[in-house]
Amino acid sequence: MSLVEDIDNIVIPSTSGATICGYCSPPGQRNEKATSYHSATVEAIKLSCSAYQKMIDRGWRRSGTYCYKPNLKISCCPQYTIKLDATAFKPSRSQRKLLNRWNRFVLQGELDAIDVEETDTVPQKSKSKSHKSAPFTSLSAAIHESEISFLTDKEPSHLFETILEPASYTPEKFALYKKYQSEIHNDKRNNPTGFKRFLVDSPLQTEAISYPSPPPSHLPVNYGSYHQLYKLDGRLIAIGVLDILPNCVSSVYFMYDNTWDRFSLGKLSALREVSLAREMREAGAPGMGNLYMGFYIYSCQKMRYKGDHSPSYLADPETYDWFPLETCVPLLEKHRYACFSQPDQSSNDDEDIDLILETPEPTSPTSEHFNDIKVLARIENGDIVAKPIKETAYLSFRQVRNELGTCVRGLGDNLAKEVVFAL
Repeated sequence: MSLVEDIDNIVIPSTSGATICGYCSPPGQRNEKATSYHSATVEAIKLSCSAYQKMIDRGWRRSGTYCYKPNLKISCCPQYTIKLDATAFKPSRSQRKLLNRWNRFVLQGELDAIDVEETDTVPQKSKSKSHKSAPFTSLSAAIHESEISFLTDKEPSHLFETILEPASYTPEKFALYKKYQSEIHNDKRNNPTGFKRFLVDSPLQTEAISYPSPPPSHLPVNYGSYHQLYKLDGRLIAIGVLDILPNCVSSVYFMYDNTWDRFSLGKLSALREVSLAREMREAGAPGMGNLYMGFYIYSCQKMRYKGDHSPSYLADPETYDWFPLETCVPLLEKHRYACFSQPDQSSNDDEDIDLILETPEPTSPTSEHFNDIKVLARIENGDIVAKPIKETAYLSFRQVRNELGTCVRGLGDNLAKEVVFAL
């Protein structure tokens, strides 16, 4: 038995859920068919970064401490986990142009690169100096070209810096989030508590990265949840919310001040996150090398942009093996639900959603799914410890068996053994 403080992973299982789909349902409108269903959900009290890495490799995703696994067969917009091989990525011509354009603006303050209204809010410095962007020799060099901490012999027109810090709340961050949600997503129902719950709170436990030698100062020394701040002339203009895990940089969310819309900060942030994963690998972070970009949703045109980054791979929804995106697209074009490992399992039929939701797969008290599963229990001296579930009375309750069984199937038997369930 283990005391709570010695347990790495604690989650509270719950029934599968459903939310209004934000990809095909207009803001503020309810469409009965525009629903995203979850096959399993947990409220995570704490998770090791290695355990969460295994979860996202099985199609899970987190929103704050709430973790969910989409049900691709019955959701209106099937969501496939996508990863980009950061070590093999080569920016396209248009991506290089975006990055060079931003660097020119920071270094030279070109008036033709920004809107007139932006010149009213950002003081322009002298344009007597002319700086040409350096030749595009590498992604990381171009990424850092205009950052103030990397400049040696240049006096830029603007001071641009990025700061990678553990996820935290500040009024400045919330103000940017509130503006972004209101002006980009037409969502005016925001408060500090909701912001913290969504983008600050995290179950991930900090773990040291075992670099072979001290890394450059701009790289993280721990796995965990981070905010990457983008500051221009001291003002916060964007935030990338990231989970840095043993095998990847996972992009959780990105928000920006739409004053800078024409610079495509969202696309620039993806390039910066690719570079972060690549630089960590080059510094010796074991296993690092991928950027997880969340979900690839072929049925939503605006979400296909993630496929512009190559080489990318999609996780098969049944075996969780990775398949090159280019081999997946033909199946996604033909089928609403695509199975890459067994194409004949792909389908265009709508499942009987009500039947699936109302009759979860039954789990008996003796199910092999419960072998080696542990739960929190209070012992005689009052301590709360991890205890094999079969030594408790929990399995006599059908609801507990069904909720727990659903979560165990979603996690997989091996990962479920690493987790302690709070019931």
